[in-house]
Amino acid sequence: MEIEQLRQLLELVSQGDLSVEAAQKELAAEVAVRVEGVTLDLDRQRRCGFPEVIFGENKAAETIASTMQAQRDHGQPSLATRVSADKAEIVTAMLEGVLYNEVARVLRWNLAGSQTISGRVLVISAGTSDLPVAAEAVETLIWMGVDYEFIEDVGVAGPHRLIEHVETLRSADVLIVVAGLEGALPSVVGGYVDCPVLAVPTSVGYSTAFGGVTALLGMLNSCASNVLVTNVDAGFKAAYNAGVMLRRLKGTES
Repeated sequence: MEIEQLRQLLELVSQGDLSVEAAQKELAAEVAVRVEGVTLDLDRQRRCGFPEVIFGENKAAETIASTMQAQRDHGQPSLATRVSADKAEIVTAMLEGVLYNEVARVLRWNLAGSQTISGRVLVISAGTSDLPVAAEAVETLIWMGVDYEFIEDVGVAGPHRLIEHVETLRSADVLIVVAGLEGALPSVVGGYVDCPVLAVPTSVGYSTAFGGVTALLGMLNSCASNVLVTNVDAGFKAAYNAGVMLRRLKGTES
């Protein structure tokens, strides 16, 4: 509930036009709603700046659709991550206007005239095998209203590919760098820029990559001081935090 709406509600109570019990019910109804076994946190947007995001893995397509519809009914944009293609087919048939990125496995339902965040994020993937994680980051940025640019396949095995983009790197406010295997790329990028580098290890690699653990440990031990690290394959988490940083530092536009 917005501040002005809360003020009006309190005025009705103080004037005797609304009982305390009725006001309590209205406030409770705005905080959360039960949908298909999900307790949807409608107050998340007020507290944290953005609505609750749906983790689609192990959820039925009907549950995802009902939750997205409930958010829409309350004027909130929706984002569902880790949604398989077969579930997405059901959801998009139920809800007109929902977009699905099969590579990212993300369902997105933005509202017309949604706010935009000032600043720009650059998403970089080391290899094309890292694309699903990078695409999840991109879809999250779009949902948040963040301007972005995407550079792919510039891993350290061909350093000349990255060098030609150095000026683009330096023009960004936040960078998201996605890499598997040994996870070296974020450290290299960090040495070229004066902004935060959000490093995302991926599970891409042969046996001793240990499902992304090798890249994770390499990034955690980066000698570049501006490198921060997310969980393995956490493109959403990197993008969300990039958006939060920009929203806090640069503000929003209608």
